[in-house]
Amino acid sequence: MTEKEYMLKKDYERLMAELEKLKKKERPDVIQKIAEARAFGDLSENAEYDAAREHQSFIEGKILQLEDRLARAAVINPDDLPKDKIVFGSKVLLYDLDKEKQVEYILLGRDAEFSRNEISVYSPIGRGLLGKREGDVVEIKAPARVIRFEIQQINPQ
Repeated sequence: MTEKEYMLKKDYERLMAELEKLKKKERPDVIQKIAEARAFGDLSENAEYDAAREHQSFIEGKILQLEDRLARAAVINPDDLPKDKIVFGSKVLLYDLDKEKQVEYILLGRDAEFSRNEISVYSPIGRGLLGKREGDVVEIKAPARVIRFEIQQINPQ
């Protein structure tokens, strides 16, 4: 049985758009480049042909990966999330007890980007926050240090 991959609707739509672009634009473009490179003759010493075939392999692999992720997708509507505990898609306001400052994160899936204050639910911090409630103090063992957060608010507006 394959494991579901939880994602927000916006992330599902972004992956669908990427898949569409690969299938309708990039795949035909690389097929054209391969055909043009073949026209140069001897394929054994044809760098353009080798590069185009390598790019084609990359595109086909990416298409398979996206199709798999989308087939396993479980799209989450943020409006349907519980408001009393931290779950996938929750926005949380935390107080870092060691650095004495507030931080705000949203818990997402594999594509979370820390630079946008997103944390993957698969990361140590994400796993440590799941299921916690406002007022809880959590200690999370991260690679660099033990992080202590007080959960101040879940899904702040």
